[in-house]
Amino acid sequence: MSAERQPRLADKVALITGGAGSIGLATASAFVAEGARVLIADLDQGALEQAAGELGADRAAWAVADVTDPAQVDAAVTQTVERFGRLDCAFANAGVFGVVAPVAEYPVDVFSRVMAVNVTGSFLVAKSALRVMEPGGSLIINSSVVGLTSDQGIAAYATSKHAVVGLMRTAAKEMAPKGIRVNSIHPGPTDNTFQHKIEIEAIGASEEESAQVFEQMIPLSRHAEPWEIAQAVVFLASDESRFMTGHTLTVDGGLSI
Repeated sequence: MSAERQPRLADKVALITGGAGSIGLATASAFVAEGARVLIADLDQGALEQAAGELGADRAAWAVADVTDPAQVDAAVTQTVERFGRLDCAFANAGVFGVVAPVAEYPVDVFSRVMAVNVTGSFLVAKSALRVMEPGGSLIINSSVVGLTSDQGIAAYATSKHAVVGLMRTAAKEMAPKGIRVNSIHPGPTDNTFQHKIEIEAIGASEEESAQVFEQMIPLSRHAEPWEIAQAVVFLASDESRFMTGHTLTVDGGLSI
């Protein structure tokens, strides 16, 4: 008889920003299923309360936090440690898209907002989490397939997602002597509201028609499910990836080939 499989994240404690969204909540669910305790942070208190209730009060906590605010990010990290006693993993997942527009016409205020959430937000999570993270820990930054490629009209989003790769690689070198790993994940189009809004704006057709256009560009000919992205995050958080740091893990159905 084979030995019973051990949870991949047994006794680990994680902080997930953007935790009430599609990928964030799927990741929190996957973490809990693998034995972790999690604190999910987001802007929507109602969504956070509902999500934490579904995850289980003994395994999950929540905090309202704007990732562009250093004090709120610090507070979320502190709350995680106070509630669960330690921090082993942080998933900097909160993000916004912006608009579709040529570089020469891109609104400066929108560009600045995207950079604030996606880049400064990831930096603040890294800054706060890495100060208290346990040796053997893992920081994961959610970039995007367009953090490795790009396309017309997405100047703010692509720029921000490329920028966090630089943050990741710097932190990976700094934290390696402490036994803490830092990697980025690069999802392709995922079946959620965030992605479908992007597709509708980019293509200018219905949700179904816009999704079909995107799927024609993906070698595997479909969108990812949020749980598929979550499983890749579990891998980066687990000891299965303990010799990986400074890595850009692409989960995009072949879009970046």
